Parts: sequence; structure tokens; C-alpha cells
Amino acid sequence: MPFDPASLTYDSNGLIPAIAQDAESGEVLMMAWMNAEAVARTLETGRVTYWSRSRQAFWVKGESSGHVQELVDLRVDCDRDCLLVQVRQTGPACHTNRRSCFYTAIRGGDEVELMRPMEG
Repeated sequence: MPFDPASLTYDSNGLIPAIAQDAESGEVLMMAWMNAEAVARTLETGRVTYWSRSRQAFWVKGESSGHVQELVDLRVDCDRDCLLVQVRQTGPACHTNRRSCFYTAIRGGDEVELMRPMEG
């Protein structure tokens, strides 16, 4: 059955959350938003494309930083309201220059930084 991005369940702003995961390690790298056009562009180009809410514009991951996300697999959850984007990540995924955006843990009521920014 052919996939239609319009078949997904988007929020009132026309967006769907997309979780980026390293296809090899399984590490969760980041979460961002896509609209139907971003989903279509990602599938067409193989370069992960998000929708930037702050800029109100398409954002091809790595376009300015060089930290590209190459699409390996796109998965839809059971409710069709969230995406899992499995990628080959070049460089850090986080704008803080860390491998993952999820670098802070809450342990015993304290915030603990789990990883430092990448060198270079």
C-alpha cells in the first residue's frame, strides 16, 4: 500500500513529532517537528527535513552545520501521531555540539550532565 503523508495525524498546527534515532546504536539523538511536506521531502531526498517552528521554515538537518542526518528508515507509531526517524548521523545531533539532545538526567532530584560537547 503506498504511503501518503496526509494519512498521519498532525496537531492543530499541522505538525507531528519526529524522534531521530541512530540506526546502528539505537541511541535517541533528538526530537523535532515535521509537517506533511517535511515528511515528503525527507522520503524524496533521503536527507531528514524538519519544520522549524521558530523560523517557520523547512530545516534540512546539517544544511548549515554539516551535521547531516541521512535517512535509513522512517517508522510510524500505532496511532499515526509520532514518527521514528532512523538515521546515519554525521557529527553531533544537538545544537549544543553534543551527540544527543538528551544529555541531562534527573537523579536523586539533581540534574546530572551525562555528556560533554564534542571536540572540533
